[in-house]
Amino acid sequence: MFKKDNWDEILQALTANVFRTVLTAFGVFWGIFILVILLAAGKGLENGVKRGFDGIATNTMFMWSQTTSKAYKGLPKTRRYDFRNSDVAALRAALPDLLYVSPRNQLGDFNGTNNVVRGTKTSSFTIYGDYPELIKQQPMDIIKGRFINQQDINERRKVAVIGKGVISELYGKEEESIGTYVKVNGINFMVVGVYNSKQQGGNAEQEQKNIFVPFTTFQQAFNYGDKVGWMALTAKDETSITALKPKILELIKSLHSINPADDRAVGNFDLYEQFNKVQSLFTILTIIAYFVGSLVLISGVIGISNIMLIVVKERTKEIGIRRALGATPAAIRGQILSESIFLTIISGMLGIAVATGIIALLNLALSSMPPDSNTMFANPSVDLRVVFVALLILVGSGLLAGFIPAQTAINVKPVDALRSE
Repeated sequence: MFKKDNWDEILQALTANVFRTVLTAFGVFWGIFILVILLAAGKGLENGVKRGFDGIATNTMFMWSQTTSKAYKGLPKTRRYDFRNSDVAALRAALPDLLYVSPRNQLGDFNGTNNVVRGTKTSSFTIYGDYPELIKQQPMDIIKGRFINQQDINERRKVAVIGKGVISELYGKEEESIGTYVKVNGINFMVVGVYNSKQQGGNAEQEQKNIFVPFTTFQQAFNYGDKVGWMALTAKDETSITALKPKILELIKSLHSINPADDRAVGNFDLYEQFNKVQSLFTILTIIAYFVGSLVLISGVIGISNIMLIVVKERTKEIGIRRALGATPAAIRGQILSESIFLTIISGMLGIAVATGIIALLNLALSSMPPDSNTMFANPSVDLRVVFVALLILVGSGLLAGFIPAQTAINVKPVDALRSE
């Protein structure tokens, strides 16, 4: 392999018919190119979708009350009930694997009637009553001031954290918002923080138009008593919320005298389950990329094998002369395999290089886009380990493509080879 004469012979054999060699190499080039591009595209789509989950505690479920669908203990079906503060305490006490149990209340929305006033300006926004841990469950950046704290909860302070969308509608340009007051349904709240939502997509603008106030203040100011609208529950890292969900629903049903078989009474959305479905989808896409790329690569390898058979046929007389002069079968086999491996590796590495160049250009184009763009495609890339696996595949493919022609070459008797025309 390290003798110049051997390499000269390999190059001479491959350049004897350049057009045929290029067409043969193109099969392997295209196979490895398609494989790398498909894997990078799948990774880019995965990164884009996961970016939409950025900052969200994915091991979370949301739960709300609905009407019952079954009668139970003398109570009729289609009964309406509400969560209470005591439910939150019961969940925390009964399920120590829950990291956060965040009760929430909601008032109005951005499509509703005007409910927030500041000076002469008025608009409609969604008002949430929340606990401090919400910021660890929902993606947002506090760009000014602070978020709700436990002291606000304990003292029922009338403070508010507002979004950038609220700023744009109720405040003038460059006007300071921290320390000012906004009036929500006739009650003044002092602004202590401004947030910027991390969410992507169509909901991004809507998420900027929310106002967060302490949960206890919300209940008191808007006459909610101990009513809880819905809850966000996050499990500890070592436990999935999906595994805890049956126990959570069972406890809530027992607290509100709901038939254990009533699956409609407690509404819920399991974010962890949905996230795992998305993850499974990308695993399937990766498998498909490997499958399609491998099939295209195999077709290229078959093409190389066929061409090498033709080359061996054309060089039958040459092989006979070399055998007559004392060349061993191993030497003949090695020469044929070297040509096959060389052609396979060169064409395959060229395919990797071209695919890498295209991925680099695509990343450059994506990096020039604004950070708040709603693209669902981000940082397409291929793991370095895939490149090493591709190299091993290429070496193995080269050996496979050259093995049959090499065996054909050494099976020809020198006398028969010399007689060949």
